[in-house]
Amino acid sequence: MTGSLNVDAGTMNPYAHGEVFVTEDGGEMDLDLGSYERFLDINVLKDQNITTGQIYWSAIDKERRGDYLGRCVQIIPHITDEIKARIRSVADRSKVDVVLIEVGGTVGDIEGLPFLEAIRQLRLEEGFMNTLFVHVGLVPVLDATSEYKTKPIQHSVQELRRIGIQPDAIVARCREPLSGEPRKKIALFGSVEDKAVFCSPNLRSIYELPITLDEQGLGAFICERLGLPKRKAEWSQWYQIAKSLVEAPHEVKVAMCGKYARLADAYISVNEALRHAGAACGASVQIDWIETEKFEEDQANLEMLSHFDCILVPGGFGARGTEGKILAIKYAREQNMPFLGICLGFQLATAEVARHIVGLEKANSTEIDPHSPNPVIDLLPEQKAVTLMGGTMRLGAYPVKVRPKTLASQLYQREIIYERHRHRYEVNPAYWSELVKHGLVLSGTTLDERRIEILELPSHYFFFATQFHPEFKSRPGKPDPAYYGFIKSALDKKLGKSTPSFDVNFEYAAAATLATKQSSY
Repeated sequence: MTGSLNVDAGTMNPYAHGEVFVTEDGGEMDLDLGSYERFLDINVLKDQNITTGQIYWSAIDKERRGDYLGRCVQIIPHITDEIKARIRSVADRSKVDVVLIEVGGTVGDIEGLPFLEAIRQLRLEEGFMNTLFVHVGLVPVLDATSEYKTKPIQHSVQELRRIGIQPDAIVARCREPLSGEPRKKIALFGSVEDKAVFCSPNLRSIYELPITLDEQGLGAFICERLGLPKRKAEWSQWYQIAKSLVEAPHEVKVAMCGKYARLADAYISVNEALRHAGAACGASVQIDWIETEKFEEDQANLEMLSHFDCILVPGGFGARGTEGKILAIKYAREQNMPFLGICLGFQLATAEVARHIVGLEKANSTEIDPHSPNPVIDLLPEQKAVTLMGGTMRLGAYPVKVRPKTLASQLYQREIIYERHRHRYEVNPAYWSELVKHGLVLSGTTLDERRIEILELPSHYFFFATQFHPEFKSRPGKPDPAYYGFIKSALDKKLGKSTPSFDVNFEYAAAATLATKQSSY
């Protein structure tokens, strides 16, 4: 849950909020939901992301309909009741034993107060033994003295208590594991037992954290506190996955050519998908984020790409940096470097091929140049009448038909896959035949073959692009095939192999969670 007045994350600038994560049913979510999917290996749905915008919108809509029967609509009880109702509806729908609720933001922020009040009320209504409050707070360290300062977390607990919430457990986020004295101070001033204080230190990989917390006894504490069966967690498989992500005999260097390079969280799912793929190939993945405007300023800057093993152009919106991305794609193609394009990267790869192979010098997307004489990328027909920006793109999981005897079929090993989309533009059908005539293979389409979903260049070592966002379904131990193929080809080329070889022997989430996503649109 988040105090943002945005209805969802869809209209937020990635520099302000990080990546927009897309769910199977088309929800545009906070990036934290993507982390939950990767850790728990489950698909969350759009109703599992609650924002202040949604809550107030719903309450005002009810007031306009007269649902409150003339009562004065107030934060308490009407807004808090709406929050609690949404939490309970997710619990009822999912039929789970435990509902994990994250209240985002910082304790004391005014926008988060209704959510904290709602969970305070939930404890009263559900009972002490059926609820558990875990507070996560920062414990900074002074570099000059290497001294941990517990005052920030003491004050945040004090602020929680002021609004009626006493944490049952405290997780201290810190650089290194806490020694005994700081831990005791946190317990004393946080009014919890020593055994209820846990530490979340810096680790080689975030995927090591569940094991670290369980070794401290957090799992046993939660089970005891909530009266759950006392089961010992089986970590052997997860341990191997976590180990494979940090210990590898090889290294692959990826040039991420985008427009949000100053904030790694803007591409967090892409970053994780690359690391999942690297682990499956026995390679650690080193990612450098490159602002493509550098290439527009001086094409000599393209030479920096020679220090990498492969080039990736991720999704994005708007004209800034797009010419630089096209230059990066051209460099990858001409230097025969493994290339992967995602969403906008797919569209710009189409434009690059149209310009420099087909010969349509001014080929472009109408998003970037509405007056392009060769609009190889154009607005989806059903988007032409759309005026509202939020929640109106082609969103969520849709079926993709994979053409036989292509690189796509070799990687995905299925005729039909379901992948998540977030776009308004597509490859213009008027240019398909010309692109194919010049060697581009359109290896994935919608079921009715009205839209292109995957393209590839067989003449290239690895040149592959998808209109969908495969990173949203990649999981540790279950890498996405497109990212796997990208990293594996980069590694094989680095090792001197004449052609890449793909041994796709891992599980891949090809099916859709929702039966509602059966149409081709």
